[in-house]
Amino acid sequence: MKKIQFILLIAISYSMLLLNGCQKDNNTEGTGYLIIKVTDAPFPIEYVEEALVRIIKVEIREKKSEDGYPFLTLMEDTVTIDLIDLRNGVTAVLLETDIPVGEYDLVRLYVDHAGITIKDWDTYFMKVPSGAQTGIKIFMSPSIRVEGGLTSELLLDFDISKSFVLKGNMSTPAGIKGFNFKPVIRAVNNTTAGRVEGVVSDTANVLLEDASVWIEKDTVISTTYTDSIGQYALIGIPAGSYSVFATKEGYDTVTFSDIEVFAGNKTLQDFELTPIE
Repeated sequence: MKKIQFILLIAISYSMLLLNGCQKDNNTEGTGYLIIKVTDAPFPIEYVEEALVRIIKVEIREKKSEDGYPFLTLMEDTVTIDLIDLRNGVTAVLLETDIPVGEYDLVRLYVDHAGITIKDWDTYFMKVPSGAQTGIKIFMSPSIRVEGGLTSELLLDFDISKSFVLKGNMSTPAGIKGFNFKPVIRAVNNTTAGRVEGVVSDTANVLLEDASVWIEKDTVISTTYTDSIGQYALIGIPAGSYSVFATKEGYDTVTFSDIEVFAGNKTLQDFELTPIE
């Protein structure tokens, strides 16, 4: 699924947002700097060749605003992202901009087009219902705080396997009848999040490609697949205690519980899978 020959190049256009008035306190007034990045929790990687999402506008909502319309426009330009180039810790910068100091709890993405290419099959294009008119709402909990003179980073984690919903069955003669696009996106304050990474091998110390790795805390938080040298990375994980799982077809599932993730740090966790006889 991955053909990472280069990191996705994105043409970034952004609007500079100015706050009127004098700066009295560097932490409560003025502007901070916001970076929004995009990553992906992917399909089984042997199937998908390309997964495109075209974003035409980005807005963010201030949690408590004196204005009647608390949304700020961060970007009004066309940016096309191939989500297949984004896994195992790879991210693409969607925008970078100055933004008024404040607390923000909702991002709205305006998406007018999505398409997916299945290897040895076809390309399927999808319209996004109301995506270009009302936008896709992505709530942030906890909200992200932008401080004066400092940089905050927001990560948008697309889940391809849930966002591109298959119509039909790859395993039947009738095959694929198309896809519906129902975007599932996780928003994370990457400034205070951590990551889990490591390698997956078998009992003969052979590194395993395309092994599935996921992290849970009551529900699945994020998933990924190992690369050609058995490495994986789960990024944008809020600090806390989790269970981490790894498996591959023909192997058992290995679980590690009480894995601690710390803000701004990485947690190393390797897996050794036993073949199923």
